Amino acid sequence: MHSQRDTFLKLIGAKPVLMGILNLTPDSFSDGGRFFNREAAVAHARRLVAEGADIVDVGAESTRPGATPVPEAEELARIEPILGALASAISAPISIDTYKSAVARRAVALGACLINDIWGLQKDAAMADTVAETGAAVVVMHNRANIDSGIDILSDMRRFFDHSLLLAQRAGIAKAHIMLDPGIGFGKSQLQNLQALQGLGQFRDYGLPMLVGVSRKSLLGAVLNSAVDQRLIGTIATNLAARARGAAMFRVHDVAEHVAAFRMFEAIDHARI
Repeated sequence: MHSQRDTFLKLIGAKPVLMGILNLTPDSFSDGGRFFNREAAVAHARRLVAEGADIVDVGAESTRPGATPVPEAEELARIEPILGALASAISAPISIDTYKSAVARRAVALGACLINDIWGLQKDAAMADTVAETGAAVVVMHNRANIDSGIDILSDMRRFFDHSLLLAQRAGIAKAHIMLDPGIGFGKSQLQNLQALQGLGQFRDYGLPMLVGVSRKSLLGAVLNSAVDQRLIGTIATNLAARARGAAMFRVHDVAEHVAAFRMFEAIDHARI
């Protein structure tokens, strides 16, 4: 696991890193129920990798607003047969999208090398120690229990990240294994989502890679007045804007289209006049 983790981490900074989404849920907002069985999940993961995904992010609990929480036992029952199959079916590394330490620990045992925690080590008191003990890399995402449109969201994000990083330090998680995520669509008004994206560059002083996940989200629907299946252009535009502000990783449904978009972006960005 550690060699795969280290190989993956070396990609960050060398290129825009694409995290392909594999939802093992019946109720995710975009593709709920489509990859619930093992055969469909493995086939989709293979497609993501073939299209250029650098890592496949497996989630078994929908985190959309209003989603029904999934008990730990149910989440484990959903991921175990899939992760066991994926480890031998794809060459790309696997991340687990969970805020539960027991699920994270089991996923790493089954081959995951990154824990994608939407509560940034702050929901489950055992998560930081679990990350440290397993040696997995971790995504620390900003989140809030409630939306408060009156707060300065960038200041709130900094307070949140500071606390998460203190928890990581106390647990002994190596700084080189940590990524940050602004948490677009989580605990923010639509204006605050836009402000978080606009202000990404303010977090460069942490010296940590930033992961952005905006794929098909309601923010795009609100700005563009578009249905879930009509948000590809908005997703790509938003991710390119995030890349220009320093984002290093992108969690996406549509991998091939992002490979092409980033190839063009990087060609222009690296041209020498």
